[in-house]
Amino acid sequence: MKLSLEDKILQGVIYFLLLIMAFVMVYPYWNSLVISFNVGQDTMLGGLTFWPRQFTLENYRIVFQDKRLMDAFFISVARTVIGTLLSVFLTAMFAYGMSVKGLIGRKYYMIFCIVTLYFGGGLIPYFLLIRGLGLMNSFWVYIIPGIISVWNMIIFRTFFMGLPTGLEESAKIDGANYFSIFFRIILPVSGPVIATLSLFTAVSHWNDWFSATIFITKSNLLPIQTVLQQILKSNIVSEQLSQISGAAQEQLSKKTITAKSLTMATMMVTTIPIMMVYPFLQKYFVKGVMVGSLKE
Repeated sequence: MKLSLEDKILQGVIYFLLLIMAFVMVYPYWNSLVISFNVGQDTMLGGLTFWPRQFTLENYRIVFQDKRLMDAFFISVARTVIGTLLSVFLTAMFAYGMSVKGLIGRKYYMIFCIVTLYFGGGLIPYFLLIRGLGLMNSFWVYIIPGIISVWNMIIFRTFFMGLPTGLEESAKIDGANYFSIFFRIILPVSGPVIATLSLFTAVSHWNDWFSATIFITKSNLLPIQTVLQQILKSNIVSEQLSQISGAAQEQLSKKTITAKSLTMATMMVTTIPIMMVYPFLQKYFVKGVMVGSLKE
């Protein structure tokens, strides 16, 4: 189809605006990455834009030598992996049960679940509940409270209800029970929605810093995002700089390392791991979420 001159101009304007928006969103992250690889003293001179003027890995060496950051990184990885696996699996199982047409009281169960999306007890009752369950200063406070997501359950349920009924009926004729149907038939054909919701759940776990500030007082249980939040408040950077020794202390005296360069390196260590997951699951975004949301 041949485009008219007006359509070509409009298309060019749209692409130009999209390029500007992409640049505005990507550049701050890119500039932080450049600063993290640049010598601190040179960064302080300003004018650092698209690439390092004096390349160095010293900032990252200091970050990976900090035991608190490595412990926090391990907590975040463990929380993300365990929390995502348990949440997606149990939510999918719950959703399959809610999708069974013969379930007695299914409508009332759904109403009860949907009410929780609109109303909550508040932060203080939630804190008292967590304390009453003995989850304070426990790794499982990151996992158990959010192990079931009602929103994800609704998406799973809608997807399951859109599957051909012949799949389940033929399995029942062969003598399969509900567990066999779920594990051998439902899960294998639910790859797109599982992958998409797994990514959303993983990002939620990885980015959460607020839970630790409320329920955790032990520094060895803090996730990387909470530690990063403290770093951005300049509570930790000064301690990091005071604790380094040897060759690193010499680099510090030469202004090779600064608080800003160290902060940017920590930010990169925090954000890059979860960003690397996106390219592998991007193709499932539209297919998974749209199918699970629109099928009836």
